[in-house]
Amino acid sequence: MTISELTVTNAIAALGALGTASFGLVDATKAAWGGISHIGVGDIKKAIKPLFGTETSSTNKANPLTYASVLDNLRANWMNGTGLADQKAIAKTLIKLRLSPETAPALASATGVDGATLTAIATVIMTAGALSPAQADAFGRFDLALTSLLDQAYQRADQRYRNSAKLLAGVFSILIALFAGYFYSLHNKGIYGANPCDYLRNSFSWAAMLAGALATPIAPIAKDLSSAIAAGTNVVQKLQKTS
Repeated sequence: MTISELTVTNAIAALGALGTASFGLVDATKAAWGGISHIGVGDIKKAIKPLFGTETSSTNKANPLTYASVLDNLRANWMNGTGLADQKAIAKTLIKLRLSPETAPALASATGVDGATLTAIATVIMTAGALSPAQADAFGRFDLALTSLLDQAYQRADQRYRNSAKLLAGVFSILIALFAGYFYSLHNKGIYGANPCDYLRNSFSWAAMLAGALATPIAPIAKDLSSAIAAGTNVVQKLQKTS
């Protein structure tokens, strides 16, 4: 049988729908105590821990600037899907708010800034004084180092989350395709195997697994194509109205 253009279109649409369903199941795991959203938090925690020195053992959450409180805040923003730029800005603000003569040594050690200089800067800031040109330069280097540290942490966390989500979506997609193929076989009097073992030994089950694997990357592509078609249709309609 010749594969027509309509058949190809239907196949792409079916694979896109399967991929979308698998990504929907991945998103649904968030209802179970955060699910997939927890992935990536470890990278953020690993990055900010050195900034708190010996304070990381404290579980005090009464103060919003303690390690436990800051980590909870950053975890909540991460799991809620706040924009990466906003999350990094929040993290940076919370860390800089902690700058004091007591916390300066740990912050300096983690960012590669001179401890004595940062302590002096913290003292000036705490007393609402003016920074000298040398102190302003050192504080600027501290700011850049902190920005770089947080950016690296959030980029790694985002990459880990996206890769894990794609992997889990692939697993869901293959399982859905296998179950769908098996029920299709049962509906047609077991043409591809009447029981699960026979079905899995049939080449049709491998074709189903391949379809599931292909559906994962096609889902976002199909979504983009749909968006492009919708946008193009909207432009054509506007041109018709103005003509």
